[in-house]
Amino acid sequence: MKLIGTGSALPRKVVTNDDLSRFLDTSDDWIYPRTGIKTRHIISDERLEDLAAEAVRKALENAGVSPGDIDLLICSNVVNEYLTPGLGCIISAATGITCPSMDINCACPGFIYAMDIAENYFLAGRVRNVLIVCAEEPTRMASWEDRSTCVLFGDGAGAAVFTRGDNYKGTILRAQPDPSKIWQYRPLGATPFDTRVVSGVPLQMHGREVFRFAVTAAVQDINAMLQRNGMGMEDVDYFMIHQANLRIVEGIRERINAPAYKFPSNIRDHGNSSSASCPILLDECNRAGLFKSGDRLMFSAFGAGLQSAVALLEW
Repeated sequence: MKLIGTGSALPRKVVTNDDLSRFLDTSDDWIYPRTGIKTRHIISDERLEDLAAEAVRKALENAGVSPGDIDLLICSNVVNEYLTPGLGCIISAATGITCPSMDINCACPGFIYAMDIAENYFLAGRVRNVLIVCAEEPTRMASWEDRSTCVLFGDGAGAAVFTRGDNYKGTILRAQPDPSKIWQYRPLGATPFDTRVVSGVPLQMHGREVFRFAVTAAVQDINAMLQRNGMGMEDVDYFMIHQANLRIVEGIRERINAPAYKFPSNIRDHGNSSSASCPILLDECNRAGLFKSGDRLMFSAFGAGLQSAVALLEW
């Protein structure tokens, strides 16, 4: 397959570190050196599905295709207000898309997992055009009394359109199953037969362990993809790293010994938007004219599960 269009959408409300310091025991001096984040976009009076629909419309326009041209929609989302139907169906209804859709929850690597699924549909000859949309609102998962987690996140949506071609060079998906490192629990409705008394738990994250996993997994994945394609580190034009934490991105860059200009970043202004992070960054770079034909883009993402993924495509 090949990529032919991108789109993204962000909430209007921008929250600074100084804004957070008004109700949290924190400050810009504490947050920025540890995360690289200055501001983040947070849903206030919008709905996640509306942001997702906006990103989809922009991606369709950028690709020069109509809703009727899409044969499969893959939606990556961790949590939203609907338990059913899937968010992909809701986005389809808002944008006039009538093809089958599926939702996946692979946390932060969701965009790459979705690309892997799409590529296999193309290889099977079952589709002509596939739309991937990643829509996330992690700010509604965290406790806003926990300064170690809530300061990290921002909301948003990113979308990409793929068609038949040979620009996609492959994916590597990995897992080191350990649900205890990043998790959130919300109870379902009670029944007369379930006597347990349970309450919800906001997002929990063991930062140091996640940091080590993210850097190690990303470096291993990137090296494995290079080896599979007979490439060296110098053959990659841009590393599109999940924008979780600037220190993680820098840790990866230092481990693979690559120059800083090959690592575009928007975490300073966006924070961590889970699976939407990579397609939002992709769209912003696309619209800024950063890429030229033939550039090789290496995507790497990591998150809850613990899962990681890497993908290589040619612009």
